[in-house]
Amino acid sequence: MEFFSGLDVSMEQTAICVVDDKGEVQMQTEVVTDPDAIAAALKPFLPRLRRAGHEAGSLSPWLQPELVKRGLPAVCLETKHVRAAMSSQRNKADATDALALAHIVQTGWFRQAHLKTESCYRLRLLLTQRRNLKRKVLDLENTIRHSLKAFGIRIKGTGRTGFDAAVREAVAGDALTSELMDAMLAARAVLWKQYCRPHDLVVQFVARHEVCRRFMAIPGVGPVTALSFVTAIDDPQRFRRSRDVAAYFGLTSRRWQSGTSIDVQGRISKAGDGDVRRALYEAVSALMTRFKGRDKVRTWGLALAKRSCHRKATVAVARKLSVIMHAMWTDGTCYVGDVAASATDRAARAACKDGKLLGAQA
Repeated sequence: MEFFSGLDVSMEQTAICVVDDKGEVQMQTEVVTDPDAIAAALKPFLPRLRRAGHEAGSLSPWLQPELVKRGLPAVCLETKHVRAAMSSQRNKADATDALALAHIVQTGWFRQAHLKTESCYRLRLLLTQRRNLKRKVLDLENTIRHSLKAFGIRIKGTGRTGFDAAVREAVAGDALTSELMDAMLAARAVLWKQYCRPHDLVVQFVARHEVCRRFMAIPGVGPVTALSFVTAIDDPQRFRRSRDVAAYFGLTSRRWQSGTSIDVQGRISKAGDGDVRRALYEAVSALMTRFKGRDKVRTWGLALAKRSCHRKATVAVARKLSVIMHAMWTDGTCYVGDVAASATDRAARAACKDGKLLGAQA
């Protein structure tokens, strides 16, 4: 007889349910969310325990390797599959969720989630906190602009360096408003200074990372886009084909097909990492609107924009760009967007590796 376990993990407690190969419940209990406590609860079943499944969550990067170290056959289940399997439950509770997870791993109807390495999670934390600080800076700037509109003051035509002086000059005649804006501007200055610290760390890491440097040879791709792509993929070999990466980031169309009369392709799925999807979209926008050189991908995107619209073309180029970047990573090749470039230009752009080139076709 074999056993299967479901772990419903929360911050403080973990509900555990063990079923046999016939689906009959053998144990239900609740322990502290700690690898040692979970291993101790499952110890009687360990010799014949086939799988111990838990849903992917915020604690999974820490819990999964710790359970494996203690000899448990732990598997991390993709949230989307678990949610679909558990949607038929009438009552939701920790105990019933653990039972449902046990049945899921017993039947084998699940997809195992990929857990990234610890170093990859640290870099993603760097990108996340950099983004959060930047959003706070922009929130303060927008708050200042909006609050001054009530007095007919419109701050426009100023960059980030001239914003402070423009606001102080605009409210110089009002003592109360000047005092309030001084506090807001001081907070903005502190946040901007702290934002520059993680941003500089991103730039320094990318400068030392060989794959990121090769990605930055693509027009429009900067340090944040390159590092976001690398940390989201983590291991390029887990994708059998480069074009699977586009679907992983939600850049492919949804499809609803039934019989012969219904076959609808909708908008992109927007599955996966939204930060990477936005970074690719911004990189492609820069490629198509700001880059003035010759590039085959840009030419293809502009031709598509004429037939359709700019936004759809940008998404299509972002999809193609994700495929190219993964192929560059797996093949060790470099990007040369202008296939008609001179031999000198080719050699200069291919110097990041061993001279192999990857054309812009995908």
